[in-house]
Amino acid sequence: MKAILLTLFAIASIARAEVDIDIGSFGESLGGWAENTVSYSLSGANYRTYKPEISPTPDGGIFVSVRIDHRRGWLANDDHAVLEITFHKDGTVANARSTLAVQGRTISSDLIRSTATAGAEVSGVGGAVKIGTDLVADLSSKLLREKIVEAGRVAFPSAVQHNYNLLYQAVRIREEKPPVEGGAGDTGSPEPVTKKPEPEKDAKPVEIKPYGSEKK
Repeated sequence: MKAILLTLFAIASIARAEVDIDIGSFGESLGGWAENTVSYSLSGANYRTYKPEISPTPDGGIFVSVRIDHRRGWLANDDHAVLEITFHKDGTVANARSTLAVQGRTISSDLIRSTATAGAEVSGVGGAVKIGTDLVADLSSKLLREKIVEAGRVAFPSAVQHNYNLLYQAVRIREEKPPVEGGAGDTGSPEPVTKKPEPEKDAKPVEIKPYGSEKK
């Protein structure tokens, strides 16, 4: 019995870690929140991003959903996009998908997972880059098949990638201090310790630039 109690106490003493999104940092990277949205320009087109909706997943990660509008002016209807990303509890990207509503049509990407063609998982920054690149390539190819050629609409997938990259950089791991002996906990430090996920050794950071903007 004593051994069981010691084991339970040791488990309870381990600091709990939770993955989260620093919404303030995400908004600042786009230009700064004006209440619940931020407006900005990319490649000559105007866009608006709403504050993310975040919910926990059963395995300890989070599901993040972000609405993005392509603002087309007073006399035209805006286009809309939804970017959905699932993060593992260690802050790595599990999968992502996006849906565009353009000209009365809905264009949805496949669910892009952090697995290579051979089935091996690609994690960390490398996995995030792969998912972002594959997501935008899938959206762009489907957009072209719909014969949509307006400049702001063609660049819409790049706005989705821009938000994806900045969301990934806003991921935080929040660690709560373990309870002190007796179970009262550390009540003198209500704010959890926050840190960015540890990058892979020799890994390159996620590049923030529109899809298709590389020099040829």
